[in-house]
Amino acid sequence: MRAIHGDRTRRALHLDEISVAAMAGQGLAAATLVSIAAVVASCAHYQPAPLPTQPRPDPSATTVAEAALQTDRAWLTPLNIDLSQALTPDQLAVIAVIANPDLRSERARLGVAEAQVFAAGLLPDPQFSLNLDRPTAPQLVTSIAGGLGMDISSFAMRPLQQRLARAAREQVRLDLAWQEWQVAGQARLLAARERGFERVYRLTLDASITAADTLARTLRAVGRGDLSAGDLEARRISAADLADRARVAERELQAARLDLRAVLGLSPSAELAVADLPSSLRGSPDSVMLIERAYTQRLDLAALRAGYDSQDAHLRLALLQQYPRLNLSLNAARDTGAVRTAGIAVAFDLPLWNRNRGGIGIQEATREQLRTEYEARLFAARATIATLSAAYGIGLRQQRELAAQIGQLRGTVAAFERASARGDIAPVTAEAARQALTDREIALAALGQALAEQYVALELASGALIEDSK
Repeated sequence: MRAIHGDRTRRALHLDEISVAAMAGQGLAAATLVSIAAVVASCAHYQPAPLPTQPRPDPSATTVAEAALQTDRAWLTPLNIDLSQALTPDQLAVIAVIANPDLRSERARLGVAEAQVFAAGLLPDPQFSLNLDRPTAPQLVTSIAGGLGMDISSFAMRPLQQRLARAAREQVRLDLAWQEWQVAGQARLLAARERGFERVYRLTLDASITAADTLARTLRAVGRGDLSAGDLEARRISAADLADRARVAERELQAARLDLRAVLGLSPSAELAVADLPSSLRGSPDSVMLIERAYTQRLDLAALRAGYDSQDAHLRLALLQQYPRLNLSLNAARDTGAVRTAGIAVAFDLPLWNRNRGGIGIQEATREQLRTEYEARLFAARATIATLSAAYGIGLRQQRELAAQIGQLRGTVAAFERASARGDIAPVTAEAARQALTDREIALAALGQALAEQYVALELASGALIEDSK
């Protein structure tokens, strides 16, 4: 009887241990589920963002005016803008920086770089493990094992990851600033182009109308027998040539207007008036000074330097990754015999064959590639500025020569027209002189437009307004 009673007592104790262990396991499991639920609740959630079906509408005049007063750039000061008035090149540059769609895309790219800097500063999450094993044999307890581990080597890599992320963000920021500078300059350039094409179109249209009127009068004179067929043919060719030139000038003017509205982020049908440009052109700047300034002030070169710094951090990170990655964990367990243990576990790679040699080689080659790209950009900047400066100097000289020729030719044309009115010379001679004057006036207008564009192109290539360096 005593043996039976003892056996029942042990069985009761064993059942109590099993129930206690089961209750403990259930409580731990419940706590784990609650923790997981809390973590999931704090996680970010998906939000749909459907693509637009059409471009954004044009910004309102109020929106443009408010944004223009908040523009803060070293080369672009806040301005009052009224879209109902004729706009200066500087005002057009402000509108381009505000509304250009490509710049909006680049600003979104800057947000990605900011997120990458934030991600690089986050600490790694620890890893938690839990095991519960219920024995099937009697007189044994449920075994419990838990561990808490972390990748220790990530702490050593964190400063380099932050450095490369910050350098990448700086590169994106400078790329954005350079693109803003280019877009603003393109708006100025297209404003000069539109006004230049408008002057050329007006001159060619007036000349075409005059030639068409002369041809009509010649046709009537030939019909009366006052003029020969040779005079008619010469005037017919002149009228056709001027009509073709007027049509070409009209197409070029329309293309320039559409290009300007595209750079400004406006619809093709947007109403926009461009103010008259200064009649006098500025002198030729010192190309050596512009080249030296471009090396230090061009934002694209600064962006490449930031990219090179980021790549240098990539190389340092690859060198660090050739060493073993260390994982450390703290463990605690109770086996089925109720024996409790606690300890530390360390795991790391054995650098026998790989040692990240492939990654190191890729990063070294990439850094060398960026270095050669930077040298090529320096060479291209020098060549572009030298070419534009030489062309601008030649254009100024040709403009002076052409203006002098026009001044002399106007006196000649006036004398020929007076002689033709008196009947001293044939009308066709006076008309040929007038046509020569018109051709030179059109050429002078086209040359003035080209010089205005070249001056803006010089500013774009040097990286700053030329007047700021004087």
